[in-house]
Amino acid sequence: MKLEVIRKEKNVLEVMLIGEDHTFTNFLRKTLKKDSHVIYAAYKIEHPLIDKNRPVLKVETDGKETPVEALQKAAQDIKGQMNEFKKQF
Repeated sequence: MKLEVIRKEKNVLEVMLIGEDHTFTNFLRKTLKKDSHVIYAAYKIEHPLIDKNRPVLKVETDGKETPVEALQKAAQDIKGQMNEFKKQF
């Protein structure tokens, strides 16, 4: 996966997840929404045929952590979930 930053402000980050689709992006969005400092986490795919592997994720936080920190926490959470799944499997 390649990340392309589209917009980066103090409490808002928009990033394109090149090479991903609904599956991972929706999982990431749901994980971000568990964070109490994340006000908004959503994604869009501009065109279902042309951009299906280029979703744009938008994250907005309350200022107590940056969107980058929220993404890093979500990535660690997902990694932990995958390790737990691997162990159970």
